[in-house]
Amino acid sequence: MNEHSVEPQAAMEPPAPPPSPIFNLPRPVLAALALLGLIYAVQSLFLSGNGLDWLFFNFGFIPLRYITPLSEQGPQLLWTPITYSFLHGSIEHIVFNGLWLMAFGTPVARRIGAFRFVTFWVLSAIASAALHAALNWGEATLLIGASGVVSGLMGAACRFAFPPEQRIARPAHLNARLSMLEAFRSRTVVAFILFWFVGNLLIAVGVPLIGDGSQAIAWDAHIGGFIFGFVLFGLFDREPPEEPLTSETSDILQS
Repeated sequence: MNEHSVEPQAAMEPPAPPPSPIFNLPRPVLAALALLGLIYAVQSLFLSGNGLDWLFFNFGFIPLRYITPLSEQGPQLLWTPITYSFLHGSIEHIVFNGLWLMAFGTPVARRIGAFRFVTFWVLSAIASAALHAALNWGEATLLIGASGVVSGLMGAACRFAFPPEQRIARPAHLNARLSMLEAFRSRTVVAFILFWFVGNLLIAVGVPLIGDGSQAIAWDAHIGGFIFGFVLFGLFDREPPEEPLTSETSDILQS
């Protein structure tokens, strides 16, 4: 009798909730962070001097390559418009980019999925490098870092990720995509864009916003990435997924 009386009670107990992930980040963002961290660890622990020069020359973006005759150079001009985005010059550089990648890459990755996220990364890196090359044509400058891609993610986020005024906040990746005109009608989006562009203009005239300012910052690559993400995000977007049963509000962005 005791066994029969216990079974109905056990059956009525709700199932245990699944364990929460340690990092509530989408897999594409986690993979990007891991790859960036691994590359920086390798270059910091195992390369120095000539090794770092070789790495940056062969995988960093250098505008001078594009005025040099093909007969006088290798094939690096084919992949460096992408590979530069995986290299960083200091721990401060990679940590800063990593934090912004988590903040803005999360809603974009949840919105468009892994394959489109990778495609977005590649094309936004190229767009960032293209504007940098156009404004530094033929110069022997070295461009490295994921800042251009992160700026592209910021531009993309402006099209959907900020909570609409006078509406209930919901996970950012579930918001409807704004047209560019609608985005410019949003006070939150306009305030963010103005703040972002003013920050980069200050960098352009030599006013550092973080760190000691001893390292040059490619503000033009930032702008190239941002414009790419803001204008062309619609090509990568898809219908927002159904709202989950459990609250997932970690990617709501607010100014």
